[in-house]
Amino acid sequence: MIEFILNNRLIQTDKPASTTLLDFIRYDENLRGTKIGCREGDCGACTVLIGSLKDGKMEYMSVTSCLTPLPNVHGKHVVSVEGTNLKHKLNQAQQAMVDCSGTQCGFCTPGFVNAMSGYALTCAAPTVENAISAIDGNICRCTGYKSIERATAKLTEKLKDKDLENPLPWLIANDFVPEYFLHVADRVKEIETTYTTNGQIPISGGTDLYVQKHDEIHDMDLNYLFDKNELKGITFEGNLCTIKSAVTVSDLINNERLLKEIPNWYNYLKLLSSTPIRNIATVAGNLANGSPIGDFTIILLAMNAKLTLTNKQNSSRQLALKDFYLEYKTLNKTADEIISAITFEVPTTNIFNFEKVCKRQYLDIASVNTACAISVDGATISNADFSMGGVGPIPKYLSKTSAFLVNQSITIEVIKEAEKILQTEITPISDARGTVEYKRLLARQLFFAHFITLFPETFKMDDLVW
Repeated sequence: MIEFILNNRLIQTDKPASTTLLDFIRYDENLRGTKIGCREGDCGACTVLIGSLKDGKMEYMSVTSCLTPLPNVHGKHVVSVEGTNLKHKLNQAQQAMVDCSGTQCGFCTPGFVNAMSGYALTCAAPTVENAISAIDGNICRCTGYKSIERATAKLTEKLKDKDLENPLPWLIANDFVPEYFLHVADRVKEIETTYTTNGQIPISGGTDLYVQKHDEIHDMDLNYLFDKNELKGITFEGNLCTIKSAVTVSDLINNERLLKEIPNWYNYLKLLSSTPIRNIATVAGNLANGSPIGDFTIILLAMNAKLTLTNKQNSSRQLALKDFYLEYKTLNKTADEIISAITFEVPTTNIFNFEKVCKRQYLDIASVNTACAISVDGATISNADFSMGGVGPIPKYLSKTSAFLVNQSITIEVIKEAEKILQTEITPISDARGTVEYKRLLARQLFFAHFITLFPETFKMDDLVW
């Protein structure tokens, strides 16, 4: 039995576990404010809030309900747009949208309102920039966004005096969320939080599997991993970082040590999908999907990451990520193995960079992406690790290019020679994201972009890019 609180009601359901939260909300509970748009986590019309009990308090995040299986909300609080309504007036997010003419056809509005309400619940130091980032997973086809941006700015202004010591009573008193929120934590504590499955096909956040196999997934024997405590957590031993397989992209983008020690870490990870997807997408899922253009795969390849694979007999082995991909969507693992942990050295003694080109700056799959980690000794490269996606059937660790650069001087001539070697390592194909010629050009320009970004005193744009 799956149990959770939906808005202000306790839900107990024996619906198939593969049922999406979106379908349950709309068709079983007849709450039609949560809209069906793309069913791929792209449009944000189905955005809801999910609250989890942590250290005795509720923590909320926005998610795309179209990609969320019911077991992932067991023992939690789910808030659809109906659950944000006040008794006799609009809440602050709704009022801001009205005051700033932030809605036209209205189809996207519930998703925006939920995302804005989620920001009100979670923000510590409200800024317009962060408020707009909170709605980065929501698409509007009518307004041109400026009116919605003005609405988020108005909401931010209302939040400037938020009580950070005791936020929930303040949010209720100031019309951001309804009064029943005050008692949700106690109600969630009464739910048995263990939901056990032991299927054959592992699934965590669902952001890949529910997109790729939407029609088949209801007949699959799934093993839900998202809330297994043994698969959560980020730990450090010296410079070695270990992330468990249920760690999400948001967990990493908010990790204080990684933010501190890897310059631009936040900006790199902002290029990965959108806030509602990052909140539920796991790093292990990105790796196991085997996509040749998986963003986190490319990042971790450049960091020489290692995987711990664990089978159902709890026997584990370690494998370098660059040895994990054999052919297109073919992985070096047995059917009953899952990625239980990922380890990598935090690049504190070398320089890291990530580049990505796609049709949209955010919320899009890359045409080509690439990462590098470089150590230098004066004007000499002492170590180099480069990776690239979208240029072959598997995520590519550029072994020849990386080996060539070791012990080389940081000069224009050396970098141009390295780029020639890079071109021998890649085998792009023409597809919806570009022709072979376009991808080879992107590979060249992005490779040069690493050096222009990391060594601005040595390389100028005109020296390399044309």
